[in-house]
Amino acid sequence: MSQLTTGHLLRRAKDLADGGGDREFRQVVRQIAAAADARELLSLARIVDARTTPPPADRRVRVALAGSFTTDLLGRILRMALLRCGVDAQVDIHGIGQYGRLLADPSSELHLSAPDFVVLAVHHDELGLPADSADPDREVAAEVARWRGLWDRAAGPGGARVVHWLFALPDDLALSSFSAQQPGSRYRMARRVNAALADAANPDVLVVDCERLASSVGAASWFDRRTWRLAKQPMATEVLPLLATETAGLIAADLGLSKKCLVLDLDNTVWGGTIGEDGLDGLVLGGDAGEGHLDLQRLALRLRDSGIVLAVCSKNNPEDARLPFREHPDMLLTLDDISVFSAGWEPKAVQLRRIAEELGIGVDALVLVDDDPVERAQVRELLPEVDVVDLPTSSGDYAHTLRRYPLLWQVRSTEADAGRAESYRARAAAGRLLEESPGLDDFYRSLEMTGAFLPVDDVSRPRAVQLLMKTNQFNVTTRRHTAAELDRLLAEPGAVHFTARLTDRFTSHGLVGLLLARRTGEVVAIDTWLLSCRVIGRTVEDSMFHTLAERAAADGARAIEGSYLPTAKNVPVAELYRRLGFDLVRCDPDGATHWRYDLSGAGRPARNPFITEGQ
Repeated sequence: MSQLTTGHLLRRAKDLADGGGDREFRQVVRQIAAAADARELLSLARIVDARTTPPPADRRVRVALAGSFTTDLLGRILRMALLRCGVDAQVDIHGIGQYGRLLADPSSELHLSAPDFVVLAVHHDELGLPADSADPDREVAAEVARWRGLWDRAAGPGGARVVHWLFALPDDLALSSFSAQQPGSRYRMARRVNAALADAANPDVLVVDCERLASSVGAASWFDRRTWRLAKQPMATEVLPLLATETAGLIAADLGLSKKCLVLDLDNTVWGGTIGEDGLDGLVLGGDAGEGHLDLQRLALRLRDSGIVLAVCSKNNPEDARLPFREHPDMLLTLDDISVFSAGWEPKAVQLRRIAEELGIGVDALVLVDDDPVERAQVRELLPEVDVVDLPTSSGDYAHTLRRYPLLWQVRSTEADAGRAESYRARAAAGRLLEESPGLDDFYRSLEMTGAFLPVDDVSRPRAVQLLMKTNQFNVTTRRHTAAELDRLLAEPGAVHFTARLTDRFTSHGLVGLLLARRTGEVVAIDTWLLSCRVIGRTVEDSMFHTLAERAAADGARAIEGSYLPTAKNVPVAELYRRLGFDLVRCDPDGATHWRYDLSGAGRPARNPFITEGQ
């Protein structure tokens, strides 16, 4: 982004700070934070701080920044990086080098502030390793144990999430290349500590790989002796936005704010050239001019494997747009990799809405990658909920730019991620089947659905946590339980819990639902009830309610109670309890409703006729 463009956007942000619309302000902030340098991000921070109202955001959290160096600049830049990701954070800066004392003392100001996240922003000088050791295994084990102990103390009684920076290692940590061959050298041990900490990170610890980040810009650019002497900041100010983006991306992913669908333009994006004018033989793929397009395709495939759904949005004749996928020998992407393929001459904003509808997700779950700045500007104007990635001029840098986009990252991998793209393809196929079916009941029967409803266990727990953080539409309370909070709930004597898995004639959708409840006396109270958006409209909720009612009654309960806590996105479940036969007990001024279902007599719900229960 040029200085002129950044300056223009900063002026626009200042104009919108209090007098403009929140949607446009949020979009401008995203554009600035995506490309600005440290100085411009600090200018943006001043504009945001000057607002009399909180900036628009999806989540509001408190972050404790406990560092081994001066973190004032980092804290302000981190706040802007988080805001880019939809997180309004209060970032508390704690004293330089005080993290050990603050974490060890339960009554310290850090713990009393009850942070949602504790960022351990530490650098290589904090490694408690000797210059050389005759027993490197013992030294490495002791150092890893020390940091793991700090993680436990950082989480505290409130179950804060921990973000730990692995150690970027300066070149002078090694005397020569021979240090890499010496097991007892400080350099070799430091590398082992990094690897061991990454392996030891549990679901409640997020790891920032600072060594990888430093290597991406070069150690000479990463470390700055001058800023260390003057301000006790070991890394150059210029790399703080990169560090902040990486940290913010992990936090946003942990909060369930990652985007679900990467939407790709075709001409001059997925391939070089224009299929409608240049024809199949005229497309540029591979070689010096076209390698960047293949790099983008490789990255798209990696994202698909991680659980990101791929879609196409192209202004082209539909058959022309599909031709390279079928016949070009150098194409890496295939039509089977694309969950929704949209090609035509409608405005891209219209096509993007249709893509979201076919996938059953919100338009705010889409990310558009398009080489044309005019198309990008039009989408931002007509459909500001869609996040748009500004591609550089050179196609050789496309993949690098997208790789740095923080809202496509995952912090945990589950079995459902690998099958997500196929599940959405199956959803689209089911949608076409619905159009051909004479009635809804016939459609449900034709899907040949099988469901499994089993307690949360060690295998299903990671996916359950993922659903808790990410599910918005079918989620009656939108309570964002952390892994630690989920464990505590599961361990309660009166806990009732199970997951839902679904398979149909098209695919296995994996673990798609979760229900958490507590039994107190003769009442089972629902704490959380959610379903993945890709199986909404399949009657899975009816089977889940039947399962809950059967288990509650078998345990002696006489009633089930549940609440609907409204959000901007969970309107689809506003009438869920009423539809299932619950009685309305109370309505709160904020729109929350409270419901009760009598399990006595003939009030038990019938088994769902459209889903066969299996294992």
